[in-house]
Amino acid sequence: MHKLPNILSTLRIILTPIFLIMYIQDEVVWRALSVGVFAVAVVTDFFDGYIARQYGAHTAYGVFLDPLADKLLTFAGFICLPFIDVEQFPWWGVYIIVIRDIIITTLRVYAHRHNIIIHTRYSAKVKTMGQMFFLYATLLVGVFIETDVTLSYYCRQLLESGFLGWMMYAVIALTVITGVEYLYVNREIFIKDKTWVD
Repeated sequence: MHKLPNILSTLRIILTPIFLIMYIQDEVVWRALSVGVFAVAVVTDFFDGYIARQYGAHTAYGVFLDPLADKLLTFAGFICLPFIDVEQFPWWGVYIIVIRDIIITTLRVYAHRHNIIIHTRYSAKVKTMGQMFFLYATLLVGVFIETDVTLSYYCRQLLESGFLGWMMYAVIALTVITGVEYLYVNREIFIKDKTWVD
């Protein structure tokens, strides 16, 4: 049981490129199946954290692996968005999100290697939840606009309204703000303290 969280995190890493490759295919059936793969990967994120808390199955490797798996899945999700509509989901926005998370994740890994404790801030949790909700909803829209079922009409209307584009900007802003907050809160701790706050 103590190894299960790490197994689930590893599974999430394996599923991430599978999801990405499937979603960017031209055939809608692959895109639809990829959303299912994405959902399974998200579920593994919930269960590895739940099991680790319930059974005290925390390991140094798991502390490193779990957020890495989360970031890779998030990156893959955002990379898919320009394939839906590059005007509303521009590549520069994806780059900002990816670069921000790479910087913060690198700092967290560095801190972990130096036995510096990192606490997750509430704003970071809100950012992650907002990203995942936005991603899953938008990825589903990207599937339905390619089909002819009843829901397809409403998904096309939603996409054409520009609402999801504005949501993308909101997610970008939230991602940047939490990144700046991380750097600001830890501006002195980076050098002399033993506790970082994320």
